[in-house]
Amino acid sequence: MLKDKVIIVTGTAGGLGRSMAIEFANQGAKVVINDVQVDGMKETESMIRQNGGTVKSIVADVSKKSEVESMIEATVDEFGTVDVVVNNAALLADFKPSLGITEEEWDRIMAVNLKGVYLMTNTALPLMLEKGAGTFINICSIGGSVAGVGDAAYITAKHGVIGYTKQLAFNYADKGIRAVTLSPGLTDTPMVRYAIDDGREEVMRQINATPSGTIGKAEDVAYLAAFLASDRARHINGVDYKIDGGQSII
Repeated sequence: MLKDKVIIVTGTAGGLGRSMAIEFANQGAKVVINDVQVDGMKETESMIRQNGGTVKSIVADVSKKSEVESMIEATVDEFGTVDVVVNNAALLADFKPSLGITEEEWDRIMAVNLKGVYLMTNTALPLMLEKGAGTFINICSIGGSVAGVGDAAYITAKHGVIGYTKQLAFNYADKGIRAVTLSPGLTDTPMVRYAIDDGREEVMRQINATPSGTIGKAEDVAYLAAFLASDRARHINGVDYKIDGGQSII
């Protein structure tokens, strides 16, 4: 489904990023994986190679313009182009309310979760516009539409990602650019597993209120992301896909 597409995935040391990168490679893509957590990213790389996939690892902080530019340049040097960017890298501040978040935490979350999407997009976008085709899949959260599924900074940033993605599609759809958000509900990844294991009240309340009565798996997100990255989704643009077991309808 993704044969020979060049796909960059940020935040691939584990969780959703790892699962998506593996699925993309399984579907024939040439995958560039990125993270600041080197050991986890290398584990992802090894898993892809063991399955016979094509992969390149790049350490970079998506909140820093120079590092993002270097990552895109290295991708083009290795594979010749960029077809899809999956903006997945994100931070969570332990489900804190506004008064519990320091200014430093707020700034860092905004820098990674929101500014990072902007930097990755604006660096790859000129290449895509030149060839008249390109796709951005911005991994959001149902926290981009509702409250209570993260801390105050995380929720704010994810709302911003949805708005940014809609505007991106509005501005560039007629130039061959697609941009969508994929919004998981509670998913069994390291980012939320600790809270589930601790039986955190706010998390357990969400699980119990989800119509399916379950939380998602990273593979659930990966399968949908692979479809959205493919040419089979060519007429899908500017929309938010929720994958949450019905959690957001409550």
